[in-house]
Amino acid sequence: MIVVDTNIVAYLYIESEFTAKSEALLREDPDWAAPLLWRSEFRNVLAGGLRRNLLTFENALQFAAEAEALLAGNEHEVSSQQVLELVRDSDCSAYDCEFVALAKTLRVPLVTMDAKLLKAFPKQARPFTAV
Repeated sequence: MIVVDTNIVAYLYIESEFTAKSEALLREDPDWAAPLLWRSEFRNVLAGGLRRNLLTFENALQFAAEAEALLAGNEHEVSSQQVLELVRDSDCSAYDCEFVALAKTLRVPLVTMDAKLLKAFPKQARPFTAV
């Protein structure tokens, strides 16, 4: 099992230079987890694609449904105290610290491309590019 940040999920569904790497990561470890926050972040990514005419409404709905099915059963609430402790001890946003908190709680790595997270939490964060 790994915790993945929202961008890794987005790369799986929205074609980019990182899609093949995201697909390879899913084959390597298909047990992905994320904090509940991922849904709102992913919807925001889809909204951006809709507004820039990169996605059709139907595509956005399909990607949302597929991503939700992928993470079904592996979406978790995280402790506010733990998130705020991580915020206190870093320059990272509370949003980003939710992913770190979950990785710490589950005792699994967080796969991310976020340089700030990788620097602040080297024990939890694993670079996507190194996968």
